[in-house]
Amino acid sequence: MIDFRYHLVSIVAIFLALTVGIVLGSTVLEPTFFKSAEEMTASLRQANEKYLTQISELQTREEGGDSLVTTHLPELVRGQLAGERVVLVEAPGASAALRDPIEKLVTSAGAVYSGRVSLTEKFTDAEQANVVDGLAANLAPAGTAFPDGASPYDKAAAILASAIVTNDRAQAGRVNPAATAVLESFQAGDFLTLNGDPEQRATMAIVVAPSQPYEGEDAAHQTDAMVSVAAGLDTGALGTVLAGTVTASGTGGVIAALHDTGGVASAVSTVDTVDFAAGRVVVVYALREQLTGRSGAYGVGSGATAFEPAVTAPSQTPTPVASRG
Repeated sequence: MIDFRYHLVSIVAIFLALTVGIVLGSTVLEPTFFKSAEEMTASLRQANEKYLTQISELQTREEGGDSLVTTHLPELVRGQLAGERVVLVEAPGASAALRDPIEKLVTSAGAVYSGRVSLTEKFTDAEQANVVDGLAANLAPAGTAFPDGASPYDKAAAILASAIVTNDRAQAGRVNPAATAVLESFQAGDFLTLNGDPEQRATMAIVVAPSQPYEGEDAAHQTDAMVSVAAGLDTGALGTVLAGTVTASGTGGVIAALHDTGGVASAVSTVDTVDFAAGRVVVVYALREQLTGRSGAYGVGSGATAFEPAVTAPSQTPTPVASRG
């Protein structure tokens, strides 16, 4: 049997060994260890100060550039959208702070701003998909044939597009007699809210992406719904731009999802820098490019191919895209 004395001796031996180790470590290894630690700390501190300085310089440059572009916004976009009408469509979760600057810039570019359609969370709610599908089917003009495999949001987007956009400039600013009940019905169902006169159809549309990617088990469903909306508007108009911040072009973002669609990505332009003055200018340039039959992915996100499109001179008459709508 192991008695108490044995336990006591063992414990004393353990603590004695620890004490000897500490003494040896502090006397033999201490100078080398602390010298290495001090050198590493100094190096890290120096690198950290360097990075902080670089960040500060970049922020100052960014603020200066943004201020300069903001000052000259009217000159940068003047005449780019002359003769067009533009409608704004907001995704659930879109930042209201981006709304006014975009509206003002559209007007500065020579376009008429027709109004805003703000989609609600109920619109993209997975549990409401059947309701959205039924509403779209009921509001579709007689003889309407949706494509095989069309989702509820593909159908809803087509119906909404018929009420707020047109690819015929002769019809711009006019209400579509075949879609007079569309906006009223979707609004009555709490699927959207209206501002301005979006029923006076526009020739072009800007879709504002949510400020953050949707989350939860229905995130993909909500994201796909907004991609469908952008695609539907583009089909019914002379051009559509999906605009947002760089988070929208990141993992799970609406812009990233659109880039993965193939066909839609080749028709709808995207801009992921709309929170900067320069990015809002790019939205106008992207709309202008749409009038020439081209599209692109612009900004700084992983899916962007350039910061901005090549600008078509306002004096040149763009050729409308015959394939749209």
